[in-house]
Amino acid sequence: MLRVFTLSEKSWLGSCLLYKWQKSLGNYLAVAGPDNSVKIFDRHGQKKNELNLPGRCLAMDWDKDGDMLAVIADRSSGIYLWDANVNKSSQLDSGMRDQMSFILWSKIGSLLAVGTSKGNLLIYNQQTSRKIPVLGKHSKKITCGCWSSQNLLALGGEDKVVTISNHEGDTVRQTSVRSDPGDIQFSVMKTDERASPGESTVSVMVGKKTLFLFNLNDPDNPIELAFQQRYGTIIAYRWYGDGYIMIGFSQGYFVVISTHIREIGQELFQAHNHKDSLNSIAISQSLNKAASCGDNCIKIHDLTELKEMYAIVNLDDETKGLDQLSWTDDGQLLAISTQRGTLHVFLTKLPILGDACGTRIAYLTSLLEVTVENHVEGEAPVAVSVEVEPNFIAVGPYHVAVGMNNRAWFYGLGDNGVEKLKDTEYLGTVACMCLNSDYAAALFEGKLQLHMIEGEDQEVQEDRQTRLFPGRDDKCRITAHAVTADFLFYSTDTGVIQCFYIEDWQYINEYRHAVGVRKLFPDPNGTRLVFIDDKSDGFLYCPVNDSVFEIPSFSPTIKGVLWDNWATDKNVFVAYDDDKVYTYAFHKDTIQGSKVILAGGTKLPFSHKPLLLYNGELTCQTQSGKTSNVMLSTHTFLERSSKDSGSTQLGHLLTQALVLRRFSEAWELCRAQNDADSWRELGRACIHHMEVELAIHVYRMVRDVGMVMSLEEIKGIEDQNLLAGHLAMFTNDFNQAQDRYLASSCPIAALEMRRDLQHWDSALQLAKRLAPAQIPFISKEYAMQLEFTGDYVNALAHYEKGITGDNKVNAICVWVCFLRHDILKYLCVVRHQDGKWLTGNGFMRPAQGALNTFMFSAFFFSFNLPPASSVVLKVALMEGLSCLHR
Repeated sequence: MLRVFTLSEKSWLGSCLLYKWQKSLGNYLAVAGPDNSVKIFDRHGQKKNELNLPGRCLAMDWDKDGDMLAVIADRSSGIYLWDANVNKSSQLDSGMRDQMSFILWSKIGSLLAVGTSKGNLLIYNQQTSRKIPVLGKHSKKITCGCWSSQNLLALGGEDKVVTISNHEGDTVRQTSVRSDPGDIQFSVMKTDERASPGESTVSVMVGKKTLFLFNLNDPDNPIELAFQQRYGTIIAYRWYGDGYIMIGFSQGYFVVISTHIREIGQELFQAHNHKDSLNSIAISQSLNKAASCGDNCIKIHDLTELKEMYAIVNLDDETKGLDQLSWTDDGQLLAISTQRGTLHVFLTKLPILGDACGTRIAYLTSLLEVTVENHVEGEAPVAVSVEVEPNFIAVGPYHVAVGMNNRAWFYGLGDNGVEKLKDTEYLGTVACMCLNSDYAAALFEGKLQLHMIEGEDQEVQEDRQTRLFPGRDDKCRITAHAVTADFLFYSTDTGVIQCFYIEDWQYINEYRHAVGVRKLFPDPNGTRLVFIDDKSDGFLYCPVNDSVFEIPSFSPTIKGVLWDNWATDKNVFVAYDDDKVYTYAFHKDTIQGSKVILAGGTKLPFSHKPLLLYNGELTCQTQSGKTSNVMLSTHTFLERSSKDSGSTQLGHLLTQALVLRRFSEAWELCRAQNDADSWRELGRACIHHMEVELAIHVYRMVRDVGMVMSLEEIKGIEDQNLLAGHLAMFTNDFNQAQDRYLASSCPIAALEMRRDLQHWDSALQLAKRLAPAQIPFISKEYAMQLEFTGDYVNALAHYEKGITGDNKVNAICVWVCFLRHDILKYLCVVRHQDGKWLTGNGFMRPAQGALNTFMFSAFFFSFNLPPASSVVLKVALMEGLSCLHR
């Protein structure tokens, strides 16, 4: 933990301090010492005010919202108030003449309870200024008390009586205890039956020896818990979780018990946290952490796993011992007072604020400090001291900006160190900001202001100094924005994504989505952009050609997206939520077209926010104000030695490398495995991604001559669709090949492929569109194939398609179709009812006569054909003659 500040006043030396954190906000710390005053400090240790009292401060408390501090002092019957909103103090007359001894604000309302040394009670309503005095509530001094969430008030006094009163001061329950009561608390005790609503159990520390549990619903059966004598006396106890109590003992022991009736009296956890003594314990519900102090150190446990020590803070300079621990409500700051009169404040949880620009990151390392570093480029970290505790951080190539509410402070990052440039006020509360080298873009209340960071440059035209988006005529609200070196992108609640070119100072692109766009994340160049819409779906948008791709398996809990800043992995990005990081790859050039694929997921350590992705390594910001590096599980092939991995492991690593298109690493993995299957897997991936040159080298390794020769023939093709068609054909994806051929500059290649494959139906369909002159050739080949398989009916039909009077068609093809058509026609004149050919004279004689007549006429026509065609025709006639002898 980081020590934020230490408070030490001369008047406090040698005395224990009384202090209280402001409730809810935790912006102020009120501290009282022996000097008859209460000093109020902000969360950075700066003194804001001081209340002078007539005597030493006896008790103080903040109201539920942290607006009002109430103080009572020795030798005074008055109540001193300090208003945090206006930084003014006032005094309230209690109307009581006896000494005040106890003060406490209600948990849910504006009621203030004040007890006196004679047992009287005053309930003051700040909202109505009504005072309710209750005389004789106790017979002796009121020493402790607690409000419940139902506005019941439990009080304990030196008369060894515990009373429960309503908000009017009327006693509703009362019980006696054996010794002086102390540290009264309301909570809910676990039972087997359904618990009644509200805090029904009052716990009281009795004589620092036992713990007394008083159930308001069962007042006749209180429970008193005693503990081992070796633990010593009870120093403090705290309720947490589902009816658990944590107890700290003077001898350094740290014990957890359950209040479930079946477990009561049993210790669920026990640790000797401190060797000599324990002084205080504190629990932060928001952090789910518990702290104990003693022996000059603070030890912090995680409540979900008490056996593991979360952190240890040593205070070696505190020789007189420690005193009290106290956490702010948000768990961000932990204060500890000492017995020598000092108070130390530690930072236990930082707001996770950070930003990245390229490989440079800026993140909050203390409440008033931002660290800028670039570990990729090897730059030394630079600490920037800022004036306010920021709500947002932005970093650019040469600047860093921090801000809160409607103001931002800009700092220059130069060779001579950090220089404060200026602060700027905006027209609303700034939600986030982005920077590039010259401009800042601030988003506030649905509007976006783009302005120069250093506006003193006279070369810039005045109308390009600043601009407000959207225009006056646009009724939309801007929901997100991002800035690259050249472009400003912003999205609206109507689903519009605008691209503004800063150099030309004009819009250059617009995309309209079906629903509103919530977040957007461009890559460093601005050529690709991931956006998340109101349905929590993710999309990849390319402004260059207005193409949009849905991101598969996109979790609805995604908080952000980071693009890889390594040049080779410019198509890789990650989407992250609180628990996991999902790695995606955009495959732009594949034989199947462009698409986004999910490469895998990586578990994200608790409370880590990713800031930067570089070559598979994720730089994350933590609550401790430091960064932590996480290697993505999809990039393990980068860090594991191939020599130390088995074949199965190498195969897994090879798959990882190929999914991310890391071909050089995949080549090395294949060399290490030296397996033909691995080389072929790499070859298939190269073909899929249209890496022809590399594919040639891969198939040479497996001596696949045919594939090498085929790839050599197409490697010079520049038309990507034509090249993709050839490669898809090589992988037997003929439908995909046809689609890519048809989209290319040479669509006839699709017809040639189908014809070579003898896919005649597809070839005929393509021929009708692309080359009608080839229909007779394709019909002839198709008919011959059908004839060979015995499908004579369809063969006749396709022979008919091959008969055409077009002079441009090859006459040989036409006459072959003509003759074979008539031959089949005559052979199919008579068929038996059962489908068998007739072999008697009743068939042969008529058929033979008709065929002879046909062949004579065909032979006569052959004299009008060219010599080559005449030869073919005569061959066909001979085939016809042979049919008569089957």
